[in-house]
Amino acid sequence: MTVNDAQEARGHVVASYKNATTRTVSADGVTFAYRELGPQSGVPVVFLTHLAAVLDNWDPRVVDGIAAKRRVITFDNRGIGASTGATPRTIQAMAKDAVTFIRALGLEYVDLHGFSMGGMIAQVIAQTDPQLVRKLILTGTGPAGGEGIKDVTRLSHLDTVRGLFTLQDPKQFLFFTRTAGGRRAGKQFLARLKERTHDRDKAITLTSYGAQLKAIHRWGLERPHDLSVVRQPVLVANGESDRMVPTVNSADLARRLPNAELVIYPDAGHGGIFQYHREFVGTALEFLER
Repeated sequence: MTVNDAQEARGHVVASYKNATTRTVSADGVTFAYRELGPQSGVPVVFLTHLAAVLDNWDPRVVDGIAAKRRVITFDNRGIGASTGATPRTIQAMAKDAVTFIRALGLEYVDLHGFSMGGMIAQVIAQTDPQLVRKLILTGTGPAGGEGIKDVTRLSHLDTVRGLFTLQDPKQFLFFTRTAGGRRAGKQFLARLKERTHDRDKAITLTSYGAQLKAIHRWGLERPHDLSVVRQPVLVANGESDRMVPTVNSADLARRLPNAELVIYPDAGHGGIFQYHREFVGTALEFLER
C-alpha cells in the first residue's frame, strides 16, 4: 500500500471540499484517487457516488455540511476519473473494489453514504462485509430488481440528447423536476459543482460510462436480495418525483430493511438531497451522531 500525501499534512483539518487535496492510495493493482476533509477522529463517512460521476460531482454543500462534524472521504472507484484500472460491469464487483479502497486506507469501521448507483454498491457492502459498516445512508437509490431501474440507460440517453438540443446539462433533467423550484434548484446545484477551480478530476470515459450503465441494468434485472440481513441503522432519502430511480424504490427499501427510516422531499427528483441540502445535512448528521 502506498499513500501520497504530498500537498497536505495528515494532521491539518480541511473544512471545504473545494480545497481538499486529491490524494492516492494503491491496492490490488489499482491506484485510487480520493479526497478527505473534516475532523480526523471518529468513524469516517465514505461517499459512494452516482453514474458517470467523478470526485467533482459531489455537491460541496452536502460534503462540507457533513464534514463540519464528521470525517468525510470521497473517492473514484476502479477506472473512474483519476483512478486506474478497468471499470467493472457489475455492482457486486464495484462493491468489492470499494471495500479494497476502504481497507487500503487502514479503515476498519465506516459509515457509508451511497447516492444512486453508490447506494446500490453500499447495499452490497452491507451484505458482503457487514462488520465494516456501522450505519448506512441510501439516497436516490433502489434495491436489486427494483421498479424502473433497468430503464436508467434509456432515460440517461434520452436526457443526454435533450441536454444537447437545449444546451443544458443532462442533470438538469435527470436530477430535478421541471417545476419552477426544480429548475432553479438544478441551476444552483450545477453552479456549485463549478466552485472548485483547481486540481479538478478527470471526466469519466465513455468506456467506463458504458460499463456502469451495464452494471445498473443488470442490477435492475436481478432477483430481489434478502435485505432482512442488513441489521445496521439505515437512513433512506429521496425526492418525491425521482425519474431515474423511481421513488417507490425508496419506500420499498425502507420497508424491507429492518432498521430504516425514510425521508421524502417535496417538489424534488433524483437530486432531492442536493435541492434540500440544508435539510438533508441536518437529518444525516442527527442520524449519524445518534
